Amino acid sequence: MCARRLTPVTSTSAVDAGAGTLADQAYAQIKQMIFDFALMPSDRFSESELAQRVAVSRTPLRQALQRLEREGFLQVMPKIGWQVAPLDFDTFDELYDLRVLIECHAAQMLATAEPRDALHTLAEQWLVPAAERLADAVAVGVLDEQFHGLLVQASGNREMSRVHREITERIRIIRRLDFTKPARVEATYDEHARILRAVTRRRADEAARLLRAHIEQSKLEVRHITLDMLHRARQRA
Repeated sequence: MCARRLTPVTSTSAVDAGAGTLADQAYAQIKQMIFDFALMPSDRFSESELAQRVAVSRTPLRQALQRLEREGFLQVMPKIGWQVAPLDFDTFDELYDLRVLIECHAAQMLATAEPRDALHTLAEQWLVPAAERLADAVAVGVLDEQFHGLLVQASGNREMSRVHREITERIRIIRRLDFTKPARVEATYDEHARILRAVTRRRADEAARLLRAHIEQSKLEVRHITLDMLHRARQRA
């Protein structure tokens, strides 16, 4: 596959220029470019080309690229350069399946656990009147990750929480797209509320059933949105 010509970055949302090391800044910016499909799946590029684009020297850039390679977002191509990892929906499906197992088990545990301080925190965020619901896709995406992460964390199983955090990181590239449509934001609030009520009422099986359906629907939505975004991005290229 031929390398696609890289275009200048115009978004400044990826990273705060004053935060972290140069390598951290380059990492955050390149990762955001991947998430925004400014760097498309299977795109190839050289270090010198990308160094000009993100305005950083080669050493911190290489550190950022190596970190993204370890996380599975990039692939190194000896004597050629780098490639954005192709989207592998089979792997995403497997990660979502594992996520369902972990979260449903955690919800069932939480339904019978004491104390349950996590429920109070989640209720303050999700059991709110419609007028107080957030509409910003990025903000809702952050809260959504916190919701699912806290459910697992509240189970008290540290290894389960660690694996869940790794899954969350790996699927974020597509999962964040679930909140680009207002209807999905509303559905997320409604579904989270039902899950929380089931856990609060100690209905463990109902909580697990609702959570499974919620995650499966999200998986279907983000696959559709991702494919649509890829199609549009390729038409513009």
